Amino acid sequence: MSESTRNPASWRAVADLPQARSEVAVAEAGGLVHVVGGTALVDGEPHWATTLVTAYDPSADRWTERAPLPEPLTHVGLAGLGGRLYAFGGFTGIVHLDPRRAAYCYDPGRDEWTALPELPAALGSVGVAAVGGKLHVLGGRDSRQVVPLPGTPLELGLGTTNHHFTYDPERRTWAQAPPLPGPPRDHAGVVALDGRVHVVGGRVEDVDRNLDRHDVHDPRTGGWTTAAPLPAPRSAGATTVHSGLIVHAGGECGQGGSTFDDVHTYDPRTDRWTATTPLPHGRHGFGAATAAGRAYFVAGSPTCAGGAGADALELLLG
Repeated sequence: MSESTRNPASWRAVADLPQARSEVAVAEAGGLVHVVGGTALVDGEPHWATTLVTAYDPSADRWTERAPLPEPLTHVGLAGLGGRLYAFGGFTGIVHLDPRRAAYCYDPGRDEWTALPELPAALGSVGVAAVGGKLHVLGGRDSRQVVPLPGTPLELGLGTTNHHFTYDPERRTWAQAPPLPGPPRDHAGVVALDGRVHVVGGRVEDVDRNLDRHDVHDPRTGGWTTAAPLPAPRSAGATTVHSGLIVHAGGECGQGGSTFDDVHTYDPRTDRWTATTPLPHGRHGFGAATAAGRAYFVAGSPTCAGGAGADALELLLG
């Protein structure tokens, strides 16, 4: 099934991030929303990869700086499991250059990062979800080909993948898992819901090849199935689970270099996407997480292929 009629929702602004950022990783741990790495604007100048880690406390509507990443990274994959954060991959160069095999665990109680066994491949823009005590790392870009970025002095890393690795934090071991079906992709929305991993949207190499695919992996059987596709192809949006629904928001690129503001929710019981109230303005390169039963969407850029924002929003579903 595809898209149904609009389900009203509303957006509420919460405290701004201390720094304008984009291409961030966002996840919940210990009841806090953590924003990890990304590109930051400092005195108007972009720092393409950063060690910044900032945590939002919904009960106090306040951000605090936390222990920095051990290395500067952008386009990191991030998920929470057992009260800790797990960060994998990322880039250190622009645009999508110098992918890393980075693998770190963050303990909010100790405010401390520790190194893990390295990711089996150097990748950025992976998606990460936690199911059954393991971390699933999906897709990503290995930047095996570097090409000029038209109209700029910059270069672009190409090489999207179908990788699917699992990390067992108890054994501290990596394993291969059934690869992501369909086209190789990165910049996808990856979440866990009802014991399954959902991979939504993404892109093959660049935004002119955005995808509407929705693939679902069941770790218990090892199989992949397809579910209702996104109502429109999207990549670099923000995805989280709220009230038993998958929420997907924003992405890039629209006409004239604009970002998307559309928001849809997916109900696994009906296999249907429903349009809901758009973002106050389009954005990409942002992240989302749910803490204390509330969904938060943080940072990102209002324009394609650059920029950064400090605003944070709470989604109130009807």
